[in-house]
Amino acid sequence: MTDHEAAPTHPDRRLSTKEAAELLGVKPETVYAYVSRGQLSSRREPGGRGSTFDAKEVATLARRNRREPSGSSHIGGELSVRTRITLIDKDRYYFRGVDVTELAARHSYEEIAEWLWTGRLRPGITFTAPDTSVAIARRAVDALPEHSGPTDRLRVATIAAATADPLRFDLSQDAVLGTARTLIPTLVAALPPLRRDHRDEVPLARRLWGRLTGRAPDAASLRVLDTALGLLIDHDLAASTLAVRVAASARAHAYAAVSAGLGVLEGPLHGAASGLAHRLLLDVLDQGSAAPVVADELRSGRRIPGLGHRLYPGEDPRARALFTLLEEVPDAAPALAAAHDVVATTARHTPLHANVDLALAVLTVASGMPASAGETVFAVARTAGWIAHALEEYEERPLRMRPSGRYVGARPPQPLPR
Repeated sequence: MTDHEAAPTHPDRRLSTKEAAELLGVKPETVYAYVSRGQLSSRREPGGRGSTFDAKEVATLARRNRREPSGSSHIGGELSVRTRITLIDKDRYYFRGVDVTELAARHSYEEIAEWLWTGRLRPGITFTAPDTSVAIARRAVDALPEHSGPTDRLRVATIAAATADPLRFDLSQDAVLGTARTLIPTLVAALPPLRRDHRDEVPLARRLWGRLTGRAPDAASLRVLDTALGLLIDHDLAASTLAVRVAASARAHAYAAVSAGLGVLEGPLHGAASGLAHRLLLDVLDQGSAAPVVADELRSGRRIPGLGHRLYPGEDPRARALFTLLEEVPDAAPALAAAHDVVATTARHTPLHANVDLALAVLTVASGMPASAGETVFAVARTAGWIAHALEEYEERPLRMRPSGRYVGARPPQPLPR
């Protein structure tokens, strides 16, 4: 029998967990994941020690999985992967069906991460890192050249933290969740501090603040940073997230999957956009007007950073939420005015709305952060989303992310090269 084939069974009998797993071609823990997602129902028989499953229901799910063996399809020439994590619909997006801007307005980054991973909220949760992992990650990061970028540091810290975890190859949900809850604060703690905050129990946003700027934080600015982290946790199958799912499909451990995402994030078309928007706002503030700055960008054939998004016909909901909060930040008024000037000036040429990179740039400029700070915020935030996608991918058939190449080279046989 192949991975997705099993001996026929009588439709009226109940199956044990082992029998259901064999019929579905998955691990027993994946059977319970199907139950938690509502794809299977289970019950305990009187006097029984385990759950049982309706044979007909299991067979139906097995047939559906065989019809979609890879869990993916091609729509309009693009790879499409089934997921229950994020839905982007017009000018809104949702985590597990819940509007993300509403989640981020009411819950911390850590609480939203827990919701994305488990479907449960844990009010007041904070993530803490083991001293051993932090020490190893810091030594690795401190050994890097001074000019290393934030993604370099985070990727090295991830690899270093993996070496300190002998259980990293355990891909069970509980083990991966344990990794996630310690890896994210380890990454933050491994970054060079610009101001000291010795309390590990404070929210992650406050700890991250001290790695981004030497200025003392005010409540309004911390709220913007925490909200930005929550809003940026996931955004469907962006390029870095797809890389994470490919790694997880090959059963790479969570650290390796996150490292794959960080590798893609460093590309100029994915992770660097907020830094470009940061520099644009500084130029506008220096010039006193967006008009000459926008003119120079267009004259050079460059697109204006921080504007437009291919998934939103209107305004990016993440930008809208952050701009509203930035109105309450005392030092943000000049950068905020510069951002609005960029949008208004560019609208004469093409009607593009502000995206989250421009809103993030307002925060980084107003807070005295370097241009690379937005990339750091993005990477730390998105790590939680990558873990969510890795967890989902571990429940799928291994190595399903294996597209076939369409060869367009010279047809064989060709003579041996000389």
